[in-house]
Amino acid sequence: MTEHNSDAIAILGGTGDQGLGLALRFAKAGRPVVIGSRKEERALAAAEEVRQAVPGAEVSGHDNEEATRLAPIVIISVPFEHTAGTVKAIRETLVEGQILVSMAVPLATAVGDSPAKVVAIWQGSAAELVDSLAPAGVHVVSAFQNVSAHRLRQMDSPVECDVVVSGPKAARERVMELCPLVDGLRAVNGGPLANARIVESMTALLIGMNIRYKQPDGMGIRFTGLPE
Repeated sequence: MTEHNSDAIAILGGTGDQGLGLALRFAKAGRPVVIGSRKEERALAAAEEVRQAVPGAEVSGHDNEEATRLAPIVIISVPFEHTAGTVKAIRETLVEGQILVSMAVPLATAVGDSPAKVVAIWQGSAAELVDSLAPAGVHVVSAFQNVSAHRLRQMDSPVECDVVVSGPKAARERVMELCPLVDGLRAVNGGPLANARIVESMTALLIGMNIRYKQPDGMGIRFTGLPE
């Protein structure tokens, strides 16, 4: 896969645990996957790992700029401290109409503190930071922050978790459509992007609960009373 594919999903930071987990799951569901990294050789290695795990997967590895060119939906799965730099690096590559998905959480590990805390940032949330840096016409959506990387990698088991998706309505709905590609994930309409502030904080809460309840594979969240 070396040209833009309307069904493709690009994952920048797809060499990390959570990004690679999503890549594996999307590939298993039959979607073309483009893995991006600051270092192309790492992306190529991750793409090969996906092919080994999912025979016949349509997956390729590139540097972040090239990966961004190849898909209409671009998921940023890098630690918070690298988020702004990643967006700035691909800014000239993004085009009007593309959807940029922020998975980042401003965990206090960025300043040497506990992963069970978040740090305050001027824009209000990591997703709103991404939105402030993205070019006009690029739609920023917040999603996937609370999905356990370990459970994503457990390919034979469902990932029992709701995904709160926030952002502009049309783009939000397109990202919500990605969630059922992963067995066990359910999309929840999270409304406008500002609600990412709440969702990102929930990640720190879950991390603290994982520590207290000794759950190394990670907990998920479920909302009750949602209409089917």
